[in-house]
Amino acid sequence: MIREFDAIVVGGGIAGLTSAAYLCRYQCSPLLLERSSKTGGLLNTFWNKGYAFDAGIRAFESSGILLPMLKSLGLELELVQNPISIGIKDRWTRLASRESLGQYASMLIGIFPENESNIRKIEQEIQKVMTYMDVIYGIDNPLLLDDMMEPEYLLKTLLPWLLRYQVNIRKASRLDKPVIECLRGFTENQALIDMIVQHFFKDTPTFFALSYFGLYLDCLYPKGGTGALAQAVAGYIQRSGGTILTDAAVTEVDVAHKLLRTASGETYGYRKLVWAADQKALYAAAAKAGKPRMLRQGAMVEKGQAGDSVLSFFMGVDLERSYFTQKCGAHGFYTPSTIGLSSLVSWNHAAETEEDLNEWIKLYLERTTYEISCPALRDSSLAPEGKTGVIVSTLIDYRLARYMADAGLYDGFKDLCTRKVIDVLSSSVFPGLSEKIEFALCSTPLTIERETGNSQGAITGWAFTNADMPSENRFRKITRSIKTPIEDVYQCGQWTFSPSGLPVSILTGKLAADAISKKLKRK
Repeated sequence: MIREFDAIVVGGGIAGLTSAAYLCRYQCSPLLLERSSKTGGLLNTFWNKGYAFDAGIRAFESSGILLPMLKSLGLELELVQNPISIGIKDRWTRLASRESLGQYASMLIGIFPENESNIRKIEQEIQKVMTYMDVIYGIDNPLLLDDMMEPEYLLKTLLPWLLRYQVNIRKASRLDKPVIECLRGFTENQALIDMIVQHFFKDTPTFFALSYFGLYLDCLYPKGGTGALAQAVAGYIQRSGGTILTDAAVTEVDVAHKLLRTASGETYGYRKLVWAADQKALYAAAAKAGKPRMLRQGAMVEKGQAGDSVLSFFMGVDLERSYFTQKCGAHGFYTPSTIGLSSLVSWNHAAETEEDLNEWIKLYLERTTYEISCPALRDSSLAPEGKTGVIVSTLIDYRLARYMADAGLYDGFKDLCTRKVIDVLSSSVFPGLSEKIEFALCSTPLTIERETGNSQGAITGWAFTNADMPSENRFRKITRSIKTPIEDVYQCGQWTFSPSGLPVSILTGKLAADAISKKLKRK
């Protein structure tokens, strides 16, 4: 028996949830299919032995998108400020306001005094980008608003903003070369450059990278953990006539007959389809269609390199929250060494023997930059009394984890990384940490790939290193990013626009729902 739906959404991350929620709001009663046992994807909070950990994203930036989405759906989510800290060796800067950028520059000067003039010029470049950001995110994104065509709003707010937006987005678009190349125009000190760029993915465009110093001031954290956002949107869908099915992996898309088939043998018919899951899975599932435009896009997607992934550790620590408040704060980025990752050759050039590779991994973990998050410092209910859950992550090459697994060295790899990271942190920012750890769980890019279905464990879609980007990457053209070469199939989420992230996933999810609602109403 085939169940028919006006709209089906495949993928229960925040993009798919947003799309399904707006389809409900437009009275389309969608079906959402999620391959995992629960929705959320990388927007997920799990519990272990009384500690809560955010499995994916550690905090949100609104970017004029998140808060308007919550308002338009009538969702109440208690959000608290999420201050960011940046640390290098024994120095820390808390980013509390725009003036904190000067403190960050002073921290770099304290480490690299011979580069003071270079650092001040870099500071000015970041200030320039932050000015662009003030305009681009200066109002709630109009695409999320219901009343943007009201005369007063249109004349007094939207039109003046659009004029400033057009000017600033053009200026920002010129800063599209990799940030590492931009910084080499300011300094020849590679270690200094590393201290700045190790926060970012390989070949991150200058504007996207330097804009983060502004976005760090816009970070929010929901009470209950980041997964509370996914739960809130899922609850809205279920209350509003939508249907959510988990453990429902789609294995075939019959585009000629508009049918979906799942791994469990169920078949669903659709009038309109939103693909909010891994794009490679879409073209693999629809491979029988064979139309030229679809084949070309499918080939580009299959060839495309997924973005960076992370190695993460989830630790239950028998230390008071005040200990971490004094050290790194609730959320920080920490680099224990000023040598920099550029001092290392790539891991596959060091892999002549298992011992050589293990030594490379140790050096990498000594010199990399870590993201450190303590959920209980923002919501005390997320850890046992007197204790703290700590999440530590660093960027890592998916191919390294895959190589270790294929060589039968995966468990040893995870154990080595866990021990080394604890040792690095105990001998630097958290003295005595190793004696206070109750447990430590390790997640690799293979974990992310298995749990979310994201190709190569990617956490933000496509890599910036792709010669031909499989998705739209011009922000002025983001409304086009939801289109596919497959009739009546739309897309949204982190694979549809680059650079991606939570705000883009929400925005494209709504855009897909908007397009479908208009099409269905016309018919």
